[in-house]
Amino acid sequence: MEHDNLLEGRINDLSERAYNNDYLTHTHFLSAGDLAYFHSMMRNKGGSRQSNIYNGCRYLIYGGHSESDRNVLCFLPSYISEADFISSEEKNGDIITCLHIEPLNHKFADKLSHRDFLGALMNMGIERDQIGDILVEESDAFVFVLSDIAEVIASELSRVRHTSVRCDIVSASECYIEPRFTDISGSVASERVDAIIAMVFHISRGKTQDIIKAENVYVNGRTVIDPGYNLKPDERVSVRGYGKFIFDGMGNVTKKGRSYAHVRLFS
Repeated sequence: MEHDNLLEGRINDLSERAYNNDYLTHTHFLSAGDLAYFHSMMRNKGGSRQSNIYNGCRYLIYGGHSESDRNVLCFLPSYISEADFISSEEKNGDIITCLHIEPLNHKFADKLSHRDFLGALMNMGIERDQIGDILVEESDAFVFVLSDIAEVIASELSRVRHTSVRCDIVSASECYIEPRFTDISGSVASERVDAIIAMVFHISRGKTQDIIKAENVYVNGRTVIDPGYNLKPDERVSVRGYGKFIFDGMGNVTKKGRSYAHVRLFS
């Protein structure tokens, strides 16, 4: 509750400053849960996610790449469009910078994981909310961070676990690591979120409903507390402690009247 109150105060302050002074403001990196809380704040004020306006100010959710999990909430001045903001960020990285971390010698490198790279950064005294997504392949990583700490990381990070590394500031367009998916299909009674989650993660409907009621399920970044919510194609579902997937829709109907659901599970 204290975290939510601090987050709400910070967001209100940033949006009001952007609106009153007509300049760009932004948060640190927010988790899916933080963004879900922001959307509930907006609903409480009578706003709509479709309008992309909060406290009279246009906002944009941006994480440095198209499939980002952790994002910065940016409040835009009147003279910057959403398209111009994204174009400028991809070129200049004024708010979010992409770092490429790779072993000095790949032959003798440890097999490094997301946790290894995150641990190395936090051991430097960097807070979690200054670090966005970490995309890992073999022992290489592309890491999205707030731009004001990028130079420090690039100059001081020299080791991840037992592996000596180099760290360079690169353009986000140079990131060649993309999320990997596993296609999953299974028969379900309906598009209900509890039925789809149970099918994807091989858990019972009862346990799935408990997970939903505990507010551990997010659809497109907002908390879902109704097990009967019907998923729509292209909605992204995140289940805390289990994983995340994109719902692609329903397919053929079986002889027993059940339908095949198709999802892409993030590997």
